Amino acid sequence: MMSFLSQPSLAMADFRRLGDYIHAELGIKMPDAKRGMVESRLRKRLSVLNISSYEEYCAYLFSSRGQRDELPFFINQVTTNKTDFFRESKQFVFLEKKALPELVAGMPTCDPKKLSIWSAACSRGHEPYSLAMVLSEYAEQQKNIDFRILGTDISTDVLNVAQKAVYTHEEIEPVPMALRKKYLLRSKDRRKNMVRIAPQLRSKVRLLRLNLMNKRYTAVEQMDIIFCRNVMIYFEKDTQHQILHRLLSHLKPGGFLFMGHSEVIQHTEFPLRSIQTTIYQKVG
Repeated sequence: MMSFLSQPSLAMADFRRLGDYIHAELGIKMPDAKRGMVESRLRKRLSVLNISSYEEYCAYLFSSRGQRDELPFFINQVTTNKTDFFRESKQFVFLEKKALPELVAGMPTCDPKKLSIWSAACSRGHEPYSLAMVLSEYAEQQKNIDFRILGTDISTDVLNVAQKAVYTHEEIEPVPMALRKKYLLRSKDRRKNMVRIAPQLRSKVRLLRLNLMNKRYTAVEQMDIIFCRNVMIYFEKDTQHQILHRLLSHLKPGGFLFMGHSEVIQHTEFPLRSIQTTIYQKVG
């Protein structure tokens, strides 16, 4: 096993080769300042594979075998997955008080009225399960509402966590107490600091691996609501525009798009009108 002092370093040439690949395949910008981050995140893969240098790792990753066997692990290591329950809570208030009543009011009379919501770049599941709590509460009050939530991410690691739907007590701190009591199940072993999302919520969420850089999102239906928050900041402007056009092709007219707090759309370039900061509605 390598000691701390003998750990290899990531040469700039190898970093740029990896960075060019990340940018081409994932759309994520990789300036030179991120070399240390990439080196640190890939160090575990060198240890697991018993590879002694990043140069050797690059050779393996870009081989036909590496593209088949190692690529999913590489993607999991280099993608960022910051997430919280009810992150940017004002958006969830708008969803409950404004977006859902407007969407339901505009639907044909039927029983039930069906809502489709997409959590793009859903990470470890905090966002789709937060949405599921809000939608469940709303559906309970309206009595004739059904909904389905799609959660997608490029990382299989975070999707596995979302599928298990098990979280620490620290993670669930942002969840209102009433919702915790209703939708979170404590571990039978009280020594474990864990809870699990209740099955009635898990059944409403479908999880799928999807790369937003794909030219088409063939597994995604037409949506009433799309949450794509704090993702675009990692892409260059041209890539942002391409992804937004693809996202909007899956948003129904009158549907709502929720973006992250640091992401501003020049909505005149898209069929959108700004409702409030970071919230848009599709027109046409």
